[in-house]
Amino acid sequence: MDQIQLTWEPERRLFSVAELNGEIAGLLSREFSNIWVSGEISGLKLATSGHCYFTIKDSESQLRGVCWRGTYRMLKFKPRDGVEILARGKIEVYTPRGEYQLIVDHIEPQGLGALQVAFEQLKKKLAAEGLFDQARKRPLPPLPRRIGIVTSPTGAVIRDILQILERRFPGLHIRLYPVQVQGAGSVEAVCEGIRYFGESGWADVLIVARGGGSLEDLWTFNEEAVARAIAASPIPVISAVGHETDFTIADFVADLRAPTPSAAAELVICTKQSLLDRVEAGEWKLLQAARLKVSRAARRLHELSTDRAAGTLQVRINRVLQVVDDRERMMLDCLRAQTGDGRRQWQALDTRLRALDLRLKFAAMRRRLEQATSSSTQIMRLRLSREKNRLMPLDAHLTQLSPLKILDRGYSIVHLPNGAVVKEASAVAKGDELNVRLAKGNINVEVV
Repeated sequence: MDQIQLTWEPERRLFSVAELNGEIAGLLSREFSNIWVSGEISGLKLATSGHCYFTIKDSESQLRGVCWRGTYRMLKFKPRDGVEILARGKIEVYTPRGEYQLIVDHIEPQGLGALQVAFEQLKKKLAAEGLFDQARKRPLPPLPRRIGIVTSPTGAVIRDILQILERRFPGLHIRLYPVQVQGAGSVEAVCEGIRYFGESGWADVLIVARGGGSLEDLWTFNEEAVARAIAASPIPVISAVGHETDFTIADFVADLRAPTPSAAAELVICTKQSLLDRVEAGEWKLLQAARLKVSRAARRLHELSTDRAAGTLQVRINRVLQVVDDRERMMLDCLRAQTGDGRRQWQALDTRLRALDLRLKFAAMRRRLEQATSSSTQIMRLRLSREKNRLMPLDAHLTQLSPLKILDRGYSIVHLPNGAVVKEASAVAKGDELNVRLAKGNINVEVV
């Protein structure tokens, strides 16, 4: 009996580079999702797309991190180089380079929990002493002539306040006490500025202002010394620290909290035009009251005097009333002329300034870019979906027609040594060596 020779080949598990990276990405995303990583930020880069790229490192290793544009915009704490942070996210693989990275969805500075505890403790202490009571809050002067400001001399805060005050009521006396609003020495500087205006008696009202930031950035205005300096001020104090959602101890102690520094400039004084309107309305009411009083006196005199005396007095009254009417008309014309000139000058300057404002142009260009990006992304996704839908039935049809699919049901393919497929028994002779291909592996046989 002839011996059958069998040759077994081990099954190979073959991956392309993209497939292997995809498998690794799936494993990492399942095992490392919603994790927290602590370390120091370095190599921070904010791309033109709005995505934020950085490295989280410690003394022994480092990890690449990415914060997508939408998430980065919503972060209350913006990462900076050299800052110790806690980052929450998930591990993903950037398959084009085969690198894994942390996709960050939340960042907070190290020690934030301790600061929040200190904030609540001091808030509770000062509230118990009555520093937050509404009864001790003083009203703002209706028309302050001199306004004191304690803030940084650089940055957008002081510029915004001065621009709004100049627009609402030109000619006010404003004095800035420049201070450092963050870091070492800022607490002492802010307290000294508040005491200066309180002791000098120069200002009618005081604005303590700072731009937005994290809890650590705003911590100067959560210090007890600053809170007590505000409470001890003999003049009303407006606290304008951070954004509308930020709250500091200074906000609770101050006589009035403004949601933003710009809002403080609007709250501290009314517009000049509204004041002129009130004066004009008061003049009209006074004139009407005077006319009513003169009219009543005239009727009374007419009743007590003769017709001649009444007529003579009426002539004199009419002349006085005519003078009053002339003076009133002249005064109103003068006020309208001054107001109109001022409004026209302001509108001309405002139009020139808006025409030179590059922010509007940049905003329009940014909107166009975002619309184009969104449209191209949608078009690419739609085309990929269509091509995938076309490919899937073709792939399934090809798989069904494959002769190799039949082998899974127990059939085999017999090849001659030259590779030709044996279709009938007469095609082989005794002693021929044949190769039998099965669903898994091959068998070499000899015809008996």
